[in-house]
Amino acid sequence: MTPDDVRDRPERWTVVEEGTAFRGRVFDVRQDRVEMPRGDGIEVVTRDVIAHVGSVGVLAFDDDDRVMLLRQYRHPVSRLLWEVPAGLRDVHGEPLHKLAERELLEEAGYRADRWDTLLDVFTSPGMTDERVRIFLARGLTEVPADEIDFERVHEEADMPVVWVPLDEAVRKVLAGEVRNAIACMGVLAVHAARASGFAALRPADAPED
Repeated sequence: MTPDDVRDRPERWTVVEEGTAFRGRVFDVRQDRVEMPRGDGIEVVTRDVIAHVGSVGVLAFDDDDRVMLLRQYRHPVSRLLWEVPAGLRDVHGEPLHKLAERELLEEAGYRADRWDTLLDVFTSPGMTDERVRIFLARGLTEVPADEIDFERVHEEADMPVVWVPLDEAVRKVLAGEVRNAIACMGVLAVHAARASGFAALRPADAPED
């Protein structure tokens, strides 16, 4: 293989049986019986799949080379994590960049004039089909609180927002001080993309495969 061959590609191995082990508010757990290669033959094995609606993340980057981070309690890991604005794809048919605009406004109180697609990732493909599109937002304007018709509750209540110099954010990621996956990937991707003046980024409405 050559470097040009290093591209993810769609493929679907035969599922001979499918069942639902759990149904939840955000995700279900599905059990698939899948035909898998074994030597010269085929073996049918069971794979548990967390079926997730997917999400978006927003890496907001200002004119002073700073990235926005906000802190949110995450119960499964028992930690307050520094993250970026993000949200579920829970409105059917909503364009992803419009969802990203809404999340940036609702979670952080900002609007952006420039949007680009930064990354498309599968968060943990060994167990879930969750996919995340991470956007880069620039040309930022803070929106007065009285113009935002949204109440933050539960984990989203009282989330502090900070602006961190990009190089310092990279250091924090590499030092293990910031561990939210979307934030880590977004910070490192912006750092890499900045070297080329963001010329390689796709438009905000770039299609997903």
